[in-house]
Parts: sequence; C-alpha cells; structure tokens
Amino acid sequence: MAEFTMELNDEQKEVRDWLHGFAADVIRPAAAEWDEREETPWPVIQEAAKVGIYSLDFYAQQYFDATGLGIPMAMEELFWGDAGIALSIVGTGLAAVGVLANGTEEQIGTWIPQMYGDPSDVKVAAFCSSEPDAGSDVASMRTRAVYDEAKDEWVINGTKTWATNGGIANVHVVVASVDPELGSKGHASFIVPPGTPGLTQGQKFKKHGIRASHTAEVVLDGVRVPGSCLLGGKEKLDERLARAREKARKGGERVKNAAMATFEASRPAVGAMAVGTARAAYEVALDYARTREQFGRPIIDNQGVAFQLADMRTQIDAARLLVWRASWMAVNGRPFEAAEGSMSKLFASETAKKVTARAIQILGGNGYTREYPVERMHRDAAIYTIFEGTSEIQRLVIARTISGVPVR
Repeated sequence: MAEFTMELNDEQKEVRDWLHGFAADVIRPAAAEWDEREETPWPVIQEAAKVGIYSLDFYAQQYFDATGLGIPMAMEELFWGDAGIALSIVGTGLAAVGVLANGTEEQIGTWIPQMYGDPSDVKVAAFCSSEPDAGSDVASMRTRAVYDEAKDEWVINGTKTWATNGGIANVHVVVASVDPELGSKGHASFIVPPGTPGLTQGQKFKKHGIRASHTAEVVLDGVRVPGSCLLGGKEKLDERLARAREKARKGGERVKNAAMATFEASRPAVGAMAVGTARAAYEVALDYARTREQFGRPIIDNQGVAFQLADMRTQIDAARLLVWRASWMAVNGRPFEAAEGSMSKLFASETAKKVTARAIQILGGNGYTREYPVERMHRDAAIYTIFEGTSEIQRLVIARTISGVPVR
C-alpha cells in the first residue's frame, strides 16, 4: 500500500508537465471554436490519440497508479485546458470504468480496446444510466433487460438521456433493470456492441456549457445482445439478485447496484475536473488583476480584489486535497466511511462555480464577454454540481453515511 503523500514523484511530475503542455498548446487554442460549434472535436481527440493521451494504455497507467493520484492529476491538467474538449477526450473513461468495475477479465480485455480505437481511426464510448424520469432517482429506472434463455440473449428496451457520446459511440454500456421489484438492487450493466440493431440516437442536447462534448438521448428498441455482454456474467448476477431478494425479505442492508459502483469510482475524478476549471479561471483573474490598472494602480492592490483571489486560491487547494485523499483511499482499498468520495466531488464542484463567478466579477465587464475565457469557464463549471450526482445527492450520501440512517 502506497503511503499518502502530497508530493508528486518525478515520473508523475513529468506526466503532469506533458499533459499541461498538450492542454496549453492544443486544447486551449481550440476551445472557443468548438464551444461555438457545439460539435465533438474529433481533430483534437485524434491529436490526443497520436501522442498517447487518448488511449487505453495511458488511462490504465493513471488508473492503476499506486498513489491514486494519476487520474486526478490528469483530469486537472486537461480540464485546465478546456472542460468541453477535455470531456470529449476523457468521456470514454466513464464507460471504461463501468466495465472495469463490473466486468470479467475477458470482458475488460475484449471491450475496452474497442472503446478507443487507434490513432488513425479513433472511437468513443458511452455510459448510459440516466433516464428522462430517473436521474438521481435510479430506483425509478424503466429500461428493462429480459433474458431470452433459448437464444442466450438479453433483450433491452428503454430510453437513456444525458449520455456523453450517446449515439455516436462505438460501444455503449447500458444500465438496465432485470428485476423491477428490487428497485436499484435489480439493475445490471450490459455492453451494446457496435452496429447493434435497435440502438439509435435520440435528441442531441444544446447545452449551457461543456458544449464541445456530445450529449444525447439513446433509444433502445428491441436491442438484442449476447449473454456474454452482461457485465460480470449471469451466474454472478443471479447470486447477487438472490442475496438482494433475501435481504429485502428480511429487511437487511442495502446492496450496491451497477451504476452506483461506477459513480463511486468516478466521483473524485469529477472533483479533479472541477479543480482544473477553477484553477484556470483563478489564473486568468490573477493575471488580469496584476495588469489591469484603475485609478493609477493595479486592481490587485485593492483589498476587495486581493481578498477574493486569496479565498479562491485557498478553496482550490482545499478541493484538490479532498480529491487526492479520496483518490488515494480508493486505490488502496480504504472504505469511504464518511463518504469521502462524495465529499471531494461536492466541495470541488461548488468551488468551481464560486471561483469562476468571482473571476468574472474581477474582470468586470470584460469577464462577461466571450473575448475572455472566464465566461465560458463559468458556463462549464455549472455542470459539476449536476452530473454524476448533484450536490444535493452528494450531501444526502454524506448525511446517510455519517448518520447511519436513511435520511430523506
């Protein structure tokens, strides 16, 4: 087990500097264009693939970093560049985590490489969990998967929404209910292979922020997938469902579902994304305050501005430390006894919204225009308190964990 440290080792620093260079030289110059176009930045993803950032090998190296800091470090640097483009680059990772968290070794080896493709033909993947009537309320999921024993196939019907890369993905990971009576405990995750009949893209959303990232509905109409596409396999599913039914009968403890296993693993990473966006806005505001003169002196000479920057930097550093702690705990198998993963996502997300809003205030009228990037950063930051569990849901998770009671 790696000791907890706040100091990156030489290899991590080298990777961080490499990522920072890519973010500064490739992502940032393209940010405004793709935000306006509201399209997937395929050329930037391809550039990331060519240098090895958009690849299974790179993601695996960071995911299995013994210190736990590989993923949050990478997320912070890429999202420092631009949140929309960075999400297009790392969005496939959520589907990959879904397979890593729930799949067999064979499924991991088969499907994750197909999620990325190769530098000459890049692919993306989508994790599909939310529904029009079941976002935070995962127990209300209506997408159904029914097993056809005669053909050893699962038949999936339903509509997913808010899916990053939904409809344009090579591989879709779909969470569906296999036993509605068990609520969220009756969910399972399925791979929908490329070109599977019955899967289509529904509405593509025009969003407030992260506009370079494709977000859409995914419609599943009689989609049939082989039995081997059930993540974890049917034997494991049957055992889990049997335990859930028995515990439901006895009123026993809760059983984690497939979607929640994925979200728990990814929450600190989302926190790191928020830290990256917050840091970017803070740096713009700091540079502006040093150079912008009013009444014959730089505006940073005024306490009203300087104190805001002091608070911004303090909040960013505190958010990063919460993210790093949760990431270290996760990779070292330490249980989140106080919902530390949710804490990191909650604080970092709220920090990103506050810091980007303050950055606009420091830039004044300039900050409200698209001539300066803080306007875009503020729009982007709004998503962190919403996706992969709203701030209200994070507080609910934390409250339930520290109290031991089902707070409603």
